[in-house]
Amino acid sequence: MLDGVRVLIVEDWLPLAIEAKDRLETAGAHVVGPVGRLARALELAEQAEFDVALLDIDLNGERVFPVANILQVRGIPFILMTGFGSSGLPADLNGHRVLEKPFDYDELASRIASVVT
Repeated sequence: MLDGVRVLIVEDWLPLAIEAKDRLETAGAHVVGPVGRLARALELAEQAEFDVALLDIDLNGERVFPVANILQVRGIPFILMTGFGSSGLPADLNGHRVLEKPFDYDELASRIASVVT
């Protein structure tokens, strides 16, 4: 389903990050990361080559929104992930793709496929 799709994973909870990486690679994706720190996510958002990003909204108390802004400028699609609902998104991200945690990995793969095709 995701053959050759390059996915950046930005997630600070290691068990979820590893599970997502394993599942996406099983579906054929090439995973960049995962990374769990905002500073590293910003570096990758600016420099790395990937097709889509999964962004945990809260990275150890820091919001991932600056990464989302870089990706918007670069024209790279992303999916925001959260366990807290979509309230509190900045105005420029309102209505953006949000995946509620916990999520089904088949749904995750489908969402990724829908934004890169």
